[in-house]
Amino acid sequence: MKTTRYWFKALAAVAAAVIVCACDNAKIPSEYTESDKLPNIYPDYAGVTIPVNIAPLTFQLMDGAEDAVTRFSCDGEEILCGGWQALPDIDDWKDMAEKAKGSSIKVEVYASHDGKWTKYKPFDIFVSPDSIDTYLSYRLISPSYVTYEELTLSQRCLENYDESVMVDNMLCGTETQGQCVNCHNYQMYNPSRMQFHARQNHGGTIIAYDGKIEKINMKNDSIISAGVYPAWHPTEKLIAYSTDKTAQVFHTGDINKIEVFDSESDLILFDIDKNEVSNIEADTAEFEVYPAWSPDGKYLYYCSAHIEYKDTVPHDQELMLHLLDIRYSIYRKSFDVKTRSFGPRELVFDAAAQGKSATLPRISPDGRFLLFSLAKEGCFHIWHKDADLWMIDLQKGSEAAPLKRANSDECESYHTWSSNGRWIVFSSRRDDGNFTRPFIAHIDKDGNDTKAFELPQADPNFHREFLKSYNIPEFMKGKVTVTPQQFAKILKTDGREPVKFRSK
Repeated sequence: MKTTRYWFKALAAVAAAVIVCACDNAKIPSEYTESDKLPNIYPDYAGVTIPVNIAPLTFQLMDGAEDAVTRFSCDGEEILCGGWQALPDIDDWKDMAEKAKGSSIKVEVYASHDGKWTKYKPFDIFVSPDSIDTYLSYRLISPSYVTYEELTLSQRCLENYDESVMVDNMLCGTETQGQCVNCHNYQMYNPSRMQFHARQNHGGTIIAYDGKIEKINMKNDSIISAGVYPAWHPTEKLIAYSTDKTAQVFHTGDINKIEVFDSESDLILFDIDKNEVSNIEADTAEFEVYPAWSPDGKYLYYCSAHIEYKDTVPHDQELMLHLLDIRYSIYRKSFDVKTRSFGPRELVFDAAAQGKSATLPRISPDGRFLLFSLAKEGCFHIWHKDADLWMIDLQKGSEAAPLKRANSDECESYHTWSSNGRWIVFSSRRDDGNFTRPFIAHIDKDGNDTKAFELPQADPNFHREFLKSYNIPEFMKGKVTVTPQQFAKILKTDGREPVKFRSK
């Protein structure tokens, strides 16, 4: 369906330019009745706030209409789309979004049933002058427990619909030896400074830094495991990791289908140049996880749960008996970049005292807001239906509150900030309770959030037919240019010598 544009140059000389765009010569019906109900559309974009540079918000009408017409308008400019799928031309959309910057695009949907037309209640799409980072990356994985090998780390241009694969897990797997890749992370949104972790066949940590790609063997007898859940220091060639002994429980009757938990976990610091790891705090009674640096690099935030084993049964078995009692709170440690040393831990948010568990602390780029996921228990909230996004204004203390408009009745997790601090992206199961999709919301300078909108697609029905989940969405300022074949070639090598361990 191609949009045709008509430019009224004569009117442009005396008034604002008017653009009429038609999909299949779409026309507004001359006769119709008006409804006081909003149209039932998917994705739900009614009343959302969007970046000025986002790709067109396509959607489809879900009321079984025989025919439909959608009009997008702003200050005398309009785009007409015919059919039950509204698919604005990308150039026309960009023109209108730029014109609507700081105000809104009005959306009117007309539907035909039994030859009679109805005009639904119009809604607005607010266009923020705040732009969004040009790229988003994520892991695409089937929500299955036995076929995880067929996964990728992929990247998507947010200004259009272009998507490409960064890492293809199948390039390193065989019929008898599989692999899993996860935990991609960047230094300050820089696509040229990237890391990800591979497990099982050809396992190791890949670090790409300004054109140089290396495989790191982070296994060492002095740490629990290779590093996961990375947090790259904002300015230094240092990465904080969680090192964990992880297990899973599969439910057949519980509303949360999977429980992922750690029976041991610590935090470590990896020095890229020295190929050296050190413990940040090795306390067997504390389960530290999910490190995150403050934007100035002076603090490391993380989550920790206090657990003391009785040693009467194996730890994994004992922990399984108390999964519903494990609750994490948020802490931080000061960091001296010159001495590479950490100060004592400070309690930031005592979630456990409130009968809750907090995970995935993320600090806004201006250092003011702490965003995290909160649920009743546990550390893997992406499978917890009750998980919501909460925020603390660090300028005002430690009082936390849930986001007012971005949350849903399904789980929200794996969130991150845009580089300008005005947008967040997170994984949500709100569509169907099974698949995680990326949702984006605006956060203003005072911490007020907006209704979240789903990642736009060229085909608005794409996510309903795409049987993979999006995990760990991360903003980037540009595109990763290393090819999947280049990453696979490095993964198949032995890489560096195993890391050295430095004691405190």
